[in-house]
Amino acid sequence: MSDIPSANPEQHQYWNETAGPKWAQLSDVIDTQIAPLGGEAMDRIGVGAGQRVLDVGCGCGQTTLELARRVGAEGAVLGADISRPMLESARDRALEAGLRNARFEHSDAQVHPFEAEAFDLVFSRFGVMFFSDPVAAFANLLRALRPGARLGFVCWQALAQNAWMLRPMAAVAPLLSLQPPSDPHAPGPFAFADADRVTRILRDAGFGSVAVEGMERELLVGGGASLDDTVGFLLQMGPAGAALREAAEDVRNKAAAAVRDAIAPFETEVGVRMPAAAWLFQATRPA
Repeated sequence: MSDIPSANPEQHQYWNETAGPKWAQLSDVIDTQIAPLGGEAMDRIGVGAGQRVLDVGCGCGQTTLELARRVGAEGAVLGADISRPMLESARDRALEAGLRNARFEHSDAQVHPFEAEAFDLVFSRFGVMFFSDPVAAFANLLRALRPGARLGFVCWQALAQNAWMLRPMAAVAPLLSLQPPSDPHAPGPFAFADADRVTRILRDAGFGSVAVEGMERELLVGGGASLDDTVGFLLQMGPAGAALREAAEDVRNKAAAAVRDAIAPFETEVGVRMPAAAWLFQATRPA
């Protein structure tokens, strides 16, 4: 299945048929949870008025719209994503917000022919870990940047450093016959957990001045929902949700109880707050 040129049919199918509709449905919750990491990344990168920005893996558009507000009417932002259902949600959000300097394109950023040397910044919040050939993908994005322009993106550190995903996954593991991934670098949320590997990828793609810093924070898992609603969210999203996708109802009921026990110690007055860890990468297209 592919209605656009794509280097990774499996990811294209997954984000259009399986994950995309669910993410669109839960986009407000997801954005409330991870928007602080994206916003902090924009602050550190220094998104400024008048810039032209390419937002890779823009999903349902929250980052694209925030970038559009930051660059102002003199700037412009293009959100690119492989998921048509998520882009439909993004376009609706942009229309509602009245932001005319944001537009969206259904594309696989690894192979899409973006306008050459058209952007001052390529940005991504958790949208670049799914390329089948990361070097080729970043080389393609490099061509879209003007000489001297920058790349900045956020990606997850290892599962062991992300309790909000690790604890639910560990809770459901005894209920399922789970095997560790055969290739830890395969496209997926933790494909860029190895910062040294990602640094090599960026350099091999042609980027210079590669820098990485850690972002360790507590996230409001489930966007501030109640404990039980947060359990329901985690049973749909993240590694635990993926593992339970085809599970029988009795297994899902047992999993819900196990996940609740696992995250209950993190319940606060404002919701479930759990540790998370990401990397912020920055690099430059040589002048």
